[in-house]
Amino acid sequence: MPTTTATTPWWRSAVIYQVYIRSFADGNGDGVGDIAGIRSRLPYLKSLGVDALWINPWYKSPQADHGYDVADYREIDPLFGTVTQAELLIEEAHAHGIRIVPDLVPNHSSDQHPWFQVALAAGPGSPERERYTFRPGRGPDGALPPNDWDSRFGGPAWTRVNDGEWYLHLFTPQQPDLNWQHPDVHAEFESVLRFWFDRGVDGFRIDVAHGLVKDPELPDLTGRDGGVHPFWDRDEVHDIYRAWRKLADEYPGDRAFVAEAWTDTPERLAAYLRPDGLHTAFNFDYLMTDWNAKDLRAVIDGTLATLGTVGAPATWVMSNHDVMRHASRYGRKPAKKWVANESYIPAGPADLALGTRRARAASLLTLALPGGTYIYQGEELGLPEVEDLPESVLQDPVWERSGHTDRGRDGCRVPIPWSGQTAPYGFSPDASGAFEAAAPWLPQPADWAPRTAEAQTGDKTSMLELYRAALRLRHEHPALGDGTLTWLDDTPARVLAFRRDPGFVCVVNLSAEPYQLPEHTSVLLTSGPIENSHLAPDQAAWLAA
Repeated sequence: MPTTTATTPWWRSAVIYQVYIRSFADGNGDGVGDIAGIRSRLPYLKSLGVDALWINPWYKSPQADHGYDVADYREIDPLFGTVTQAELLIEEAHAHGIRIVPDLVPNHSSDQHPWFQVALAAGPGSPERERYTFRPGRGPDGALPPNDWDSRFGGPAWTRVNDGEWYLHLFTPQQPDLNWQHPDVHAEFESVLRFWFDRGVDGFRIDVAHGLVKDPELPDLTGRDGGVHPFWDRDEVHDIYRAWRKLADEYPGDRAFVAEAWTDTPERLAAYLRPDGLHTAFNFDYLMTDWNAKDLRAVIDGTLATLGTVGAPATWVMSNHDVMRHASRYGRKPAKKWVANESYIPAGPADLALGTRRARAASLLTLALPGGTYIYQGEELGLPEVEDLPESVLQDPVWERSGHTDRGRDGCRVPIPWSGQTAPYGFSPDASGAFEAAAPWLPQPADWAPRTAEAQTGDKTSMLELYRAALRLRHEHPALGDGTLTWLDDTPARVLAFRRDPGFVCVVNLSAEPYQLPEHTSVLLTSGPIENSHLAPDQAAWLAA
């Protein structure tokens, strides 16, 4: 077993699989993934070896931002199922030894949420509007937004309503920001947490965890000279999470939170993970690091050192529903330095053979590091970004809000392939006498047949079988999971090699030359063939030593 023990919380070592629900598996044939689809694939997830599922928002929603605009936090959207079906999923997943971690969206609601509809009807100065951020406009007739803040999806962060006031939305106009200065907002979300904890969920992923609290003065960003940001990563946000931690600790089973928190420094990220705060946070620094040994080692060292100061485990992630899939990123160089809260800008076409080779090696590196790991659905199949989707099918609000200059995130959200030779590759049920399944909500490439789970199962050279083997070893080997590492410093500059006790060594060759493996007793797993004890470029190996 890994270093996690019966008394060590599961989340310190967990491998969590991200389910982007609308693209995972379609159980009813409407072309959109759903809870029934997830339930049907639990045996696959069990065989893969994951410990938990993070499920993107399944709540009742108009789907303006594919579920991140929530109209009712206690209802499942009919597109995905019902609360009863969610309860069955939780029960069945637990029977497979898999935990369930839904998404939670506390920064904003849908504009169709009852609170916002009541606020619109109540008018300026009403108590109902205080749950959101409504302000009069600037200028003689109030026709200018209250400040110069921009939406993350393009355009101004303010929309004017019929009575002349403006409301804040850091994302789409259909996602008004909640006012976390208001006690009703605190009480509502604590009630929502209890609703789902009472139904057996094992934790929550917190969307935009760094963005809940805004400077009440709403100052302009223009002319700002450093200091505390007016709406990102403000210290007051930690009071919210201390209250949530106390609530979660009332429940058995080590219920856990993971933060989506973009911060300027590792130290700022660590502040979310103090013992009385959240449990874990996504490691975006690692995700955004190029295939470069020096940079990867620096971010690994920095992460472990900084989070170690607050006793928190690291998490490692290479892809998710908001960024280009790493098999495509690793096959090219970015056009510019990739920084937090900006889109990845690719340069030139991807070399997918190179990207896939590096993705295989990166999977062994990632799964060998101390702490927990996130796998984005389809990465275990080696899926690349779908970069040639026709403009007519693009649905991400980023595409419209950017004036058709940013294609958005649809390329990493294409429904994943399960079986068969043609689309929908088992994503939706086969046609029957009762109905014919609708086409997937985004079209799948015509050349994905070799990438299906069915095609890769049993092929020892496939990405899927590499992941299965790695996850099996991760659970079996006493060195893996939570803990520490020691670098083997007698290696070339472009080779990463570290020991984890007892008796485990990971070696990753990021150089252009074969590298002779260090002394070992046996080879546990490799991302590619080894010849004469030499590890080829862009390959990784797990060794017993």
